[in-house]
Amino acid sequence: MTKYILKRLLILIPTLLGVSFIVFLLLYLSPGDAALAVAGPDATKEAVDAIRESLGLNRPFIVQYGSYLKNLVFHFDLGTSYQSGKSVSEALLRVFPTTMKLAGGSLVIAIVFGIAFGIIAALKKNTIVDSIITTIGMIGLAMPIFWSGLLLIIIFSTKLRVLPASGFSSIKHMILPWIALGFQSSAVIMRMTRSAMLDVLDKDYIRTSKAKGLKKSKIIFVHALKNAMIPVITTIGLQAGGLLGGSILTETIFSIPGIGRLMVESIKTRDYPTILGAIMLIAIVYSLISIVVDILYGFINPRIKSEYK
Repeated sequence: MTKYILKRLLILIPTLLGVSFIVFLLLYLSPGDAALAVAGPDATKEAVDAIRESLGLNRPFIVQYGSYLKNLVFHFDLGTSYQSGKSVSEALLRVFPTTMKLAGGSLVIAIVFGIAFGIIAALKKNTIVDSIITTIGMIGLAMPIFWSGLLLIIIFSTKLRVLPASGFSSIKHMILPWIALGFQSSAVIMRMTRSAMLDVLDKDYIRTSKAKGLKKSKIIFVHALKNAMIPVITTIGLQAGGLLGGSILTETIFSIPGIGRLMVESIKTRDYPTILGAIMLIAIVYSLISIVVDILYGFINPRIKSEYK
């Protein structure tokens, strides 16, 4: 297992290098002038040229990327913000806990409701209960995060006035953002859980367990659910990474001071180091989640664990 984890961690290096190159290239080719954004619309051409030179934006692409890569690899330095003049790493670490709190709470909601309703739908197959849960799941899949967020604000903040529409300072402030971000993921997990449970419940060993007179709860949660969890864990891992991306919209809608909102503000001001640093951090977290998911496979299915040796 240790050897497998080390191998996966080594694979992270070329993955992150590839991400950094692609994002750096896209930012380099994107329209607009970062130097002009820093100087302001009323700045003279001489002032803009001076800022461009001081930031190194007048150098060739390969030189700029090489300098960025050198600082990243040898000094773990994500650069300096064009707008604030402060370390990008410090800015990201300041808002990162908020984003993780948002994504983590949404993931808990998605897992709990997704798995619970997926199991119920599978056990009540082709009944009215199954139809209602499946319909709600389809609505969740079809509803974009920005739409569900605005809808929740209109209902619970504007009309009912029971929950705040912005901020993230208390549990009361967290409820709407968690639901808005976790609703779609919950629907995905529910559909996968339902499908996996239906497949497992049709197996011979489940019929044998029923014939032996085992308790229904033991059959469902010990025998069926455990074997159905492999595809569900894969889905949860993908959704966990997706929640980090979804936090960009959620933080903007609910005015939450996290990485997503910082990225949006940085895009508006063409603060390339901050944008690149935020994407790199999200890529690292996403890759680590993928490794954790693979490790969980081994604990759930011993046959998979033997492959890690």
